[in-house]
Amino acid sequence: MLEKIKFTIQNLWFRNPREEMTYIDDTTMRVRAGILLIIPVYMVFTLLDVVFGSNWSVVVNTTAIDTLETNWDDSIIYQVEATKRVYDYSMQTVLLSYALLEMFLGMFVFSARFSPTILIASLLTINKEKIWRPIVPKRCAWALGASFILVCIVFFNPDYFAIKINALIGTNIPVSYNYVPSWLALNLVWICLFMMWMETVLGFCLGCKIHTGLVKLGLFKDICESCNNIDWNKVAEKKQKQHFKKHSKA
Repeated sequence: MLEKIKFTIQNLWFRNPREEMTYIDDTTMRVRAGILLIIPVYMVFTLLDVVFGSNWSVVVNTTAIDTLETNWDDSIIYQVEATKRVYDYSMQTVLLSYALLEMFLGMFVFSARFSPTILIASLLTINKEKIWRPIVPKRCAWALGASFILVCIVFFNPDYFAIKINALIGTNIPVSYNYVPSWLALNLVWICLFMMWMETVLGFCLGCKIHTGLVKLGLFKDICESCNNIDWNKVAEKKQKQHFKKHSKA
């Protein structure tokens, strides 16, 4: 078992980190997607509160006083002491920044070494059957997810980005206005949540399907998984058995 753990730490979810065409284990990738699924779930609750929640907070121990008046719907109007809600998105920004980092770390063999979720997912699937898939379509999916995350980060920090853009290119963008509509951020989070759920539960990668469409349009070069009728799963399984046998004798 120690040899398996050592082998997994060295190779992570890669079939062979040194091969020219990179392949990763689809099972491990789905487990990793399930771990990261926590972030869009949290963002959904946050944005639902922002979009549909009240903008006012009633002061504690305040008594509601009947004004003896009604509004246009004949509802009684009460007077209370309330304050305008101030939202703090520091936690959301940290989580989204980490998710963005994870999207980029998974794209390359070297950077994958620094991803905690890839390591955890690889260890959790150490005894699972390997299903090898090319990494290139997955990069398309992660790039799509990264674009969604960037939009949400800007939504939570519009003043910061406005100040940076003004300082960088000398513009005069107002810093008190959110340029990302709340409905856009909420819908992007729902889409991201749905995509990651399909990846984790159903094994369906929408980003990979988009990559396939781009290949058909000639924008990307296709990658053949079954060239020369080679069963890559059997090849990888044979190599692992030889590796474990060699180290067990030693």
